[in-house]
Amino acid sequence: MSMNFKEIIPQKLKEKFEGIEIEVSDFRDDLTLKFDKKFILNAAQFLRDDNDLQFNFCEDVTAIDWAKRKNRFTVVYHIFSMKHNFRLRLKCDVDESELTIDTVSSVWKTANWLERETYDMYGVKFNNHPDLRRMYMPEEFEYHPLRKDFPLMGIPGSLSLPEK
Repeated sequence: MSMNFKEIIPQKLKEKFEGIEIEVSDFRDDLTLKFDKKFILNAAQFLRDDNDLQFNFCEDVTAIDWAKRKNRFTVVYHIFSMKHNFRLRLKCDVDESELTIDTVSSVWKTANWLERETYDMYGVKFNNHPDLRRMYMPEEFEYHPLRKDFPLMGIPGSLSLPEK
């Protein structure tokens, strides 16, 4: 995709959403836009519906646990425009004290399972998610295995194992 397209995306978002501040990075031809989590749902809808962009597929939703940073977690969305054959990464910081962000499952149906996985492994809650429950771990399991403070070998006795 042309360099022009990479400049158009953040510019369109800035024109559409008053007060949005976007941190743009382009590393190895991968464009990443980082902005405040309060914009995620409306930005996702705009990126999907805008005729010039058409990011119609959400490939992945995950998180990064920075462990010691003020905003401990960053939620990461990998979206794709089939029209332009262009991949875009969106990032939003989420502080541990308020571990929530709005769901984008109403924009991209694939985000439903991807957000559930992120909730299960990191503990990030997605506001207004239609079915936010664990995927891999039992509902009563109180830990989130991909967090940096979760021991590599697990927590002895935290998960009951089946009888032989």
